[in-house]
Amino acid sequence: MMEEIEEKKSEELEKEKAELMELKGVGEKIALKLAEAGYTIQSLAVAVPAEVSEAVEISEVTARKIIQEAKKRVKIGALATADVLLEQRKKVGRITTGSASLDDLLQGGIETQATTELFGEYGTGKSQLAHQLCVNVQLPPERGGLEGTALFIDTEGTFRPERIVEMASALGLDVNRVLRNIGVYRVYTVEDQMLAAEKAEEEVDRRGVRLLVVDSLTSLFRAEYLGRELLASRQQKIARHVHMLNKLACLKDIAVVVTNQVMARPDMFFGDPTRPVGGHVVGHSMTTRIYLRKSKGAVRVARVVDSPVLPEMERPFCISREGIRDLPA
Repeated sequence: MMEEIEEKKSEELEKEKAELMELKGVGEKIALKLAEAGYTIQSLAVAVPAEVSEAVEISEVTARKIIQEAKKRVKIGALATADVLLEQRKKVGRITTGSASLDDLLQGGIETQATTELFGEYGTGKSQLAHQLCVNVQLPPERGGLEGTALFIDTEGTFRPERIVEMASALGLDVNRVLRNIGVYRVYTVEDQMLAAEKAEEEVDRRGVRLLVVDSLTSLFRAEYLGRELLASRQQKIARHVHMLNKLACLKDIAVVVTNQVMARPDMFFGDPTRPVGGHVVGHSMTTRIYLRKSKGAVRVARVVDSPVLPEMERPFCISREGIRDLPA
C-alpha cells in the first residue's frame, strides 16, 4: 500500500514539474524544487517573492519574474465584468449545516470560495457545528453535500471521532468511510498551525478536499503572544495565517470554516460585551461572521454579524445526539 502511495506521489510530482516548466524562465531544476516545495502555477500566482526565494533558493528578482509569469497564466488581475462574475458565483457550492433554519439564515449553507467564522462563548456549539460540517460535506449534492472530504486543524484537542460516528450513523452513512475521509492535524504551536495550513494546500487536490476547519483560529496565538508589547507581532502572524486560508478557499474552491474565541469588554455597560478575538485583522478578513450564543437547554442561536450578501438576522437551532438539527416541532 505504501509503495502505491509513494508511486502516486512521484507521478503527481512529475506532472506538477512538467506544468511549471511551461512557465517562461523555469527550467527543470527550478521546476523540480518548486514542485517539491508544494508550489503549483495557481499557488505561485499569489505567492510572496521572498517566500519563493527562500523555499527554492533563488534570488528574489528571479522569484518575482516567475510569479509574474504564473499570474499571466492564471489571469490574476485581469478585468472581469460583473455579469461574468455573477455566472461564476452560480457555481459556488454549499454545505448543509443539518438545520433547515440555519441553512435558511445562510441562504443554503456554508459556501465554498469563502471563509466563515463561528465565534461565541464556550459551549455555544462551535465545535459541534464544525464536526457536523465534516460529515455533511461528504453527502451527495441532493442531500446538501459536495461529495468531498474534510481536513480539520485541531488547536485545542476538541476533535472527537466518537462524535463523528454518532452524526454519520444518524444520517445512515458508512461510518468507517466517513472517518477515513476526515484528515486531522493536531497542532500545539502557532508555527505548527501555520504549517498545517500550508500542508493542507498540498492535500486538497490529492484527497478531494472541499472543507477545511480550523478549531480554533486564535487560541494558540493568545497563548504564545502574551502582553501588549507582542500584540503587533501576534496580529501580523494572524494576518498571514488568515491570508493563507482565504487563498486556499478562493483558489481551491473549498469552504474554510474557522471557530474563534471571544473576550469580554469591561467598558461596555449596555448590550452584549463579548467580542471575537483577533480584532480588525480577523474581522476584515472573514467573508461571513456568525455569532453563536446559548439559549434554553440544547437550543442555540446563530446571528449573522457580517457578510457581503446576507442580512443581519438570527435563527435558532438545536444540538442533539444526532448532531445539528432544527428545534423540535
